[in-house]
Amino acid sequence: MDFSGKVVLITGAGSGIGRKVAIMFAERGAKVAVNDLSEHRGNETVEMIKQEGKTAIFIAGDVSKDAKQIIEKVVQAFGKIDILVNNAGIVPYGNVEESSEEDFEKTIEINVKGPFLLSKFAIEEMKKQKYGVIVNIASEAGLVGIPRRCVYSVSKAALLGLTRSLAVDYVDFGIRVNAICPGTTYSQGLAERVKASPDPEETMRRMVSRIPMKRLGKEEEIAFAILFAACDEASFMTGSIINIDGGSTMV
Repeated sequence: MDFSGKVVLITGAGSGIGRKVAIMFAERGAKVAVNDLSEHRGNETVEMIKQEGKTAIFIAGDVSKDAKQIIEKVVQAFGKIDILVNNAGIVPYGNVEESSEEDFEKTIEINVKGPFLLSKFAIEEMKKQKYGVIVNIASEAGLVGIPRRCVYSVSKAALLGLTRSLAVDYVDFGIRVNAICPGTTYSQGLAERVKASPDPEETMRRMVSRIPMKRLGKEEEIAFAILFAACDEASFMTGSIINIDGGSTMV
């Protein structure tokens, strides 16, 4: 998976899977644009990449409001955009009774509208070069029911619909669109949520117990799948949904 000469934008790349995939793209030769709401975390990712002698820039912006400007800044910096990874998202908790209208609107804004707009403006650039790849980071929650993830599940199911629609509409322009559906993955953010729960040990036990492999995913395991979906070796794959969930969606 050689990305030399490719320009990649990863949203939500200031931490977790987004940071890991940004670093791994850079390691394989890509010029990386790191987007995050947090300037501090985003610049941390950029510095990690630059310390290895690789190329990266930080682009601030809210994906639900600043999509056009984010894409424009990538093109201004690197002259093009080859790969877009729509990773930024939020995970509200609650069933339909516990979820507010505000929860619903905010989640759809970030998890669906953001990827929609970023894809819209990225595709305008990709069509010029008759090449491009979009990888949407969905979730197992978009495929199966998970307790108290009502609004999140709705948003990720919508993202899968967007993936297939973009794939079929732009296949003739040399643009591929795929989605990755991670299961529960260990990250700093997840560790903090577990620690803040009333019973961290029981919370972690419940998370692991519903996964057939009886462990959480690792950030690099998800990142490798994202890189594969984006690489030229996967050039015959578009409109595909890739599950990486320890077997959670097979039962």
